[in-house]
Amino acid sequence: MKMSHLCGLTLALALALPLAAQETKQDAAPPAMTPEQKAMMDAWEKAGQPGEQHKQLETMAGNWTTKQSMWMDPKGKPMTETGTATNTLVLGGRHLRSEFHSQWMGKPFEGVGYTGYDNVTGKYYSSWMDDASTGMFVAHGDYDPATKTYILTGEMADAGKGGAKIPVREVLRIVDNDHHVFEMHETRDGKEAKTMEIEYTRAK
Repeated sequence: MKMSHLCGLTLALALALPLAAQETKQDAAPPAMTPEQKAMMDAWEKAGQPGEQHKQLETMAGNWTTKQSMWMDPKGKPMTETGTATNTLVLGGRHLRSEFHSQWMGKPFEGVGYTGYDNVTGKYYSSWMDDASTGMFVAHGDYDPATKTYILTGEMADAGKGGAKIPVREVLRIVDNDHHVFEMHETRDGKEAKTMEIEYTRAK
């Protein structure tokens, strides 16, 4: 056998052996988990399963017509607009996605938000983004079954105040299967005032 053939055979074997070992590893059963690892895996699996809190969000799924009222001055009259919203349960019913379309100051306005329940923290959350801002607003809170009301709090960076954080309280009240009302309350100079209200009516 020529030396070049021998070198080629050696190189082929050297390349083939790791591949064969890799195939053997892939075919083999995964290593057994320790009790601690299994407990951790079970906890994560349980945390990822949708429950009653997520099913409850289904009340708000569907197509809606909206009426918005916004107060620039808490003591003055609000500006009003109408719009539409489409709410869809996503990711296996774990989150409610909302697409919102309306007008603001004579221009088209659109936003996207999510509402959900975090099994790990035991809190509801809401997030919001729109084409009037480059930021995202996030709030967390609880649900009062007696009044069918979600109350969440967060902080908003105020562009008019150099990014100063403004405390915000969201109130979402479920009137019935075809109506719910959203309110936003902002605290400025130690005083809370309602700055926005959106009335949702299920589209027919």
